Amino acid sequence: MIPWVELASTTLPRGGVLRLMRRGQEFSIKLGVAELMTSAQFGSEEALATLSAAKLAGRAAPRVLIGGLGMGFTLRAALTAFGADAKIIVAELVPEVVGWARGPMAELFGASLDDARVELVIADVASVIRAPGRPFDAILLDVDNGPEGMTQAVNDDLYSPRGLAAARAALRRQGVLAVWSQGPDRTFAQRFAKAGFAVEEKRVRARGSRGGTRHVIWLGVRG
Repeated sequence: MIPWVELASTTLPRGGVLRLMRRGQEFSIKLGVAELMTSAQFGSEEALATLSAAKLAGRAAPRVLIGGLGMGFTLRAALTAFGADAKIIVAELVPEVVGWARGPMAELFGASLDDARVELVIADVASVIRAPGRPFDAILLDVDNGPEGMTQAVNDDLYSPRGLAAARAALRRQGVLAVWSQGPDRTFAQRFAKAGFAVEEKRVRARGSRGGTRHVIWLGVRG
């Protein structure tokens, strides 16, 4: 078996070590020894974009915020799904992850980071959501492992009533807040609906049409 090789690591702002690993053609990002994501499973990350875009079908020049760069699968899917007139802002908290995207993982990202529709911001997505400015048509959150976070306790605020209210305020009417999660969370789903969204829960295979673990994507439409 081909062994895993650590390519890089970085200490997170509030503790913990993020590690970029490679085994053959497969990449993995881990928090310590716990795997956060792998390039072998990205169907649900792509679905976060495609399902959101389907909710906004026909809307001209959508303005989209993606929380978390990851391995770029959501971004690449968004560039296709939202169309040629979209504006896509990606907020990534950890600068080193951007460096990995342009360095060791460049083959996964292709030309996506240099697409004229893309603006990459090194910032906490929560601060981007709360910043004054034009509203978004869609906010796509793939931060941590979903509402039950692993990496940074501060991420929990995104999924709190306060965080959901901020996201709702940052969306246009009939805008979409999409949330990726490793698994179901009935308490969060109820909280999401109480925040003023019409919520739909989707179960999506981690490997897309090839199967794999079922992940959850919540799609909330702002009234």
